[in-house]
Amino acid sequence: MFPSSIDLGDLRRLSPIDAGFGGGRGKPIDRHYIERFLERHSSDVCGRVLEVAEPAYTQRYGGRRVSKSDVLHVDGGQPHTTLVADLADGQALPSDAFDCFICTQTLQYVFDLPRAVATMHRILKPGGVLLLSAPGISQISPYDRDRWGEHWRFTPQSVTRLLGAVFDDVEVEGHGNVLASIGFLQGLACEDLSSEELDHVDDRYPMLVVARALKMPAG
Repeated sequence: MFPSSIDLGDLRRLSPIDAGFGGGRGKPIDRHYIERFLERHSSDVCGRVLEVAEPAYTQRYGGRRVSKSDVLHVDGGQPHTTLVADLADGQALPSDAFDCFICTQTLQYVFDLPRAVATMHRILKPGGVLLLSAPGISQISPYDRDRWGEHWRFTPQSVTRLLGAVFDDVEVEGHGNVLASIGFLQGLACEDLSSEELDHVDDRYPMLVVARALKMPAG
């Protein structure tokens, strides 16, 4: 039986508790899943590594295994940037150049997804690895929407098809559940939920999608 009434408490509101993805309260919930994924695949972060926007995850998970760190941004005026390009038109990016590409929370800003995935594959060395995260259930970032456009949300199936069209070996996972998704939309932080609540997986509510894709060695 369904309860006759529900006490929504602090959730009965038309604006989120924290409009900054929970950053004003602590660690944003999506970062819990991203960082756990990167920690699990930290051995892939080695050699020449490319990351979007800033090198924080390269430094955190690669450390001394990284021989060269590059940062990709579509805007050359941003700090840390070493390569300026749009993934959908990546002619400025070298081919067969990177051992690892850390691409977190970026694909939603690229309209031409097949071309972006083709660029990701091309710029990796044979044997190189793409470590990707993409939003499933998420609010829109007005800052990014107004500068680059915000176009997509993803499911494990859509990411599998996108990457599988180009990459040889693809592993995709969805993370989250109804409580984590509601919390993220409201701007709650990891500190507001328990580990059990964060780590429970309900495939009906993929709050975040992560993928590891391998560019197979030649021959």
